[in-house]
Amino acid sequence: MAASDRKAAGIDIVMMGAVAVTGGLAAVGIFFGFNRPIVAVAILGLTAVALDGVYARMRTRVDHLQAMQSHQILEIANESLSWLRRGLTYETAGAVCKIALQESQAAAVAITDTETVLGFAGVAEGHHEVGGPILTRATHEAIEKNENRILMTHDDIGCPRADCPLESAIIVPLELRGGPVGTLKFYYTSPAELTETQVAMAEGLGKLLSTQLELSELERQTELACRMELKALQAQINPHFLFNTINTVAALIRTDPPKARELLREFAAFYRRTLESSEELIPLRTELEYVRKYVMFEQARFGDRIEVKVDVPPYIRDVLVPAFVLQPIVENSVQHGLPPRGTLHVRIDYRVLEDTLHLRVSDDGVGIPSADLPRVLEPGFGKGLGIALKNVDDRLKGYFGSGCGLSVDSREGHGTTVTLTVALAPVGN
Repeated sequence: MAASDRKAAGIDIVMMGAVAVTGGLAAVGIFFGFNRPIVAVAILGLTAVALDGVYARMRTRVDHLQAMQSHQILEIANESLSWLRRGLTYETAGAVCKIALQESQAAAVAITDTETVLGFAGVAEGHHEVGGPILTRATHEAIEKNENRILMTHDDIGCPRADCPLESAIIVPLELRGGPVGTLKFYYTSPAELTETQVAMAEGLGKLLSTQLELSELERQTELACRMELKALQAQINPHFLFNTINTVAALIRTDPPKARELLREFAAFYRRTLESSEELIPLRTELEYVRKYVMFEQARFGDRIEVKVDVPPYIRDVLVPAFVLQPIVENSVQHGLPPRGTLHVRIDYRVLEDTLHLRVSDDGVGIPSADLPRVLEPGFGKGLGIALKNVDDRLKGYFGSGCGLSVDSREGHGTTVTLTVALAPVGN
């Protein structure tokens, strides 16, 4: 018993003793012939005070027990949250069983799905095997009817071992989307240990764990939707690169057929590698190779009117980025920044600020009109420019969070700088 509980029990004993003493005083006063009305009034007063104290203590005691029970439930739920966010598996169920056992008065704790024991911790752990089928008929009934079950005998529990010390249990269904997906079970070595307090705690914990499973499923569905959206965005940008490159090769067919044939073979090999890659994130060095190939195709078309310089050291090139984030930015510089005469200079460099990498694509092209600059990341704005920039911005935010994405700075007649902010992620992580 905790010190606070021992103290509360002692106070209760003292108050009950006061009631007994009051009764004794009444008997003594009457025996020695004291004025009975005076004695009666005094005794009634003392009795009322004593009884009021006992009632107050009993009420406080109930509140104290409820507070302790709520604290236990919240402690178990809080420690279980990081596990159940992964769903209901052998690993997560085993961890939650150990947490619940440590924070409760149960002799053992188990978690099942609808057919199998997923986790077990505590007394009789040696023969209550994880991974085996559910043996208790009451567990199947709790799942079928989505109702709690209280077991008060060894036979009800259904353990085939006659020497199993578990004699009582409460079974609480775990729910997902309004239906049972498993059970939470608290075992005790004596029916006397399965009190109303333990039942209420098990029921409350079952509801909280079910809520955590609902949140886990919601997170999983949200993540799945996000991944599908990112794949759709990637599918949108790939044809954009494909069609522009084919147009470049087509322009060379009339003027330089051998060169067009060479570029077409190069492009086929390059694009086959991009299509075969199933990685969602690729090393920056691979993305820079995409940029180099694209520039090679455009230089075949425009000659020395396009110059691209890359100032990114080898260790930065190991950072993981989504495929086709730099190439569309460089393509925009060429498609929308190339002046009528002269050479377009494009530079790719970087800055590292805390845990983020800032990749900058700068050009000295025609720039973006100041009236259009605030709208360049709006969906559908511009012809080609807004589509590619918005696509890249959405994918960076989708992969790395709202703190990442694109920013665009431009002065008409002087050039444009597009900055891509990504979270640092070494290859292999």
